[in-house]
Amino acid sequence: MIKLKLLISPMNETEALEAIAGGADIIDVKNPREGALGANFPWVIKRVRELAPANVEVSCTIGELPNLPGAASLAALGAATTGVNYVKAGLCGLKTLEEAVYFMRHIVRAVKEFDSSIKVVVAGYADAERADAIDPLLVPEIAYKAQADVAMLDTAVKDGKRLFDFLSMEQLKRFVEAAHNYHLEAALAGSLRKEDLPVVYALGADVAGLRGAACTQNDRVNGRITRERVQELVEAVRRAEAKAAPKLRKF
Repeated sequence: MIKLKLLISPMNETEALEAIAGGADIIDVKNPREGALGANFPWVIKRVRELAPANVEVSCTIGELPNLPGAASLAALGAATTGVNYVKAGLCGLKTLEEAVYFMRHIVRAVKEFDSSIKVVVAGYADAERADAIDPLLVPEIAYKAQADVAMLDTAVKDGKRLFDFLSMEQLKRFVEAAHNYHLEAALAGSLRKEDLPVVYALGADVAGLRGAACTQNDRVNGRITRERVQELVEAVRRAEAKAAPKLRKF
């Protein structure tokens, strides 16, 4: 049976504790005030890692950096020192496959030379045309060629439009299958709602990332994550898993 990990993105320690109490699998520390993949402060990330139980993974972003591989790799090394399990980088300001692979390869090297067990996430944008970003369906190939671990899709512009407003089910299925064919994990995010989780599960993704749906008033910037909302999301995932599980034979 497929296990879909629920990734919740808190912006501070209080929200992180709520997400942990609600049952999130991955705590993805970010700062939504600095963009879709806005970076938080290293001391906040370190504290969240200290607070999270060993069985709860912690992730962080390095911000929406332009095509500056040196600056990005230095930021990635700093992120790796905080004790996280994942370091996430977005393909912002990159126009070609070659540029993106070069950019990500240096980020991967910076992280892996520090700690080879840390996974590197390559995040592309489903709304690439609005973000002047690279074709999101190239992300699995970029991640593979850069020797990263996870291919992810998100949305760059947070205006209520979702992942499914920009990519069809067939395109998303191809994305997940491509990631798996490259032996990568596939992660889907982008203003997802609770009702989207069974769809994400059915697509075969390994990780579903949310923030707004876990916040009061569904407001990713001004709302706050609560354990009750996270529990609802966890339950939606578990129901999808249970529905897909083969029925036990009766003898």
